[in-house]
Amino acid sequence: MEMQKFQAEDGAMLAYRDEGAGLPLLALAGLTRDGRDFDYLARQLPKNVRFIRLDSRGRGESSWTGAATYTVAQEARDALALLDHLSLERAAVVGSSRGGLLGLVIAATQKQRLMGLCLNDVGPVLEQDGLVRIGTYVGIPPAIATLEEIADRMPAAMPGFEHVPEFRWVEETIRHFVQYDGSVGLTYDPALREALQAALAQPLNDVWPLFDACKGLPLALIRGATSDVLSRATAEEMRRRRPDMLYVEVADRGHVPFLDEPEATRCMQAWLKRICDNEAVRP
Repeated sequence: MEMQKFQAEDGAMLAYRDEGAGLPLLALAGLTRDGRDFDYLARQLPKNVRFIRLDSRGRGESSWTGAATYTVAQEARDALALLDHLSLERAAVVGSSRGGLLGLVIAATQKQRLMGLCLNDVGPVLEQDGLVRIGTYVGIPPAIATLEEIADRMPAAMPGFEHVPEFRWVEETIRHFVQYDGSVGLTYDPALREALQAALAQPLNDVWPLFDACKGLPLALIRGATSDVLSRATAEEMRRRRPDMLYVEVADRGHVPFLDEPEATRCMQAWLKRICDNEAVRP
């Protein structure tokens, strides 16, 4: 599907894909990733889903707008601006990692725009060890000459992932890096490193109120069983607060599951069905 673009409130040009027809499902990717991160999920979606994937500013084919603009609040506004651009009053949201935080912000500030929220390995508490690990590589181009070498090193660079076929690491490589003449580059603005460091230097906010703001929305949580970002304890507290939340733990996956694992697929399909059922009886 060819990329399209729209202009955000500050003039940034943001790229997105819009495929299919039916229930609008907006996919929001993680910190350094873009809409291609959901290629695996796209293959598993029912035919009655309109799948919309945003490249957040500074990622993929969207404008690089500088570290000061790479904030959860700004990126949540961008996601809502995309819905406005598409003349969509409401949509379901699936968010991986940072994308899930955007979904929580939307739930707390513009809840009427959401049909439901699926969180992929993210919650109100993010483990410090995982954040520190991510911070060690964000914004630093790898000192490696070829994508083939990146693919070979992927298993060691992705803790918690087991029994992943070799072709998947090749797919991951071409989605997250770009080949230059004699070097490998990033698919995002290196200034994201500065933005992340600034965020980590601030006192941690209490995010539980954002999760609690999802009351009444169909919720799903997919957790990598070996995730170092979303702990099992946090997932259990989320389940305690929302006993109706669909939940699955994906074996042999860290942060974040690919979303085409059988467990993840079943959870997503059940969540989408719940949303469709709710919409059918909505006044």
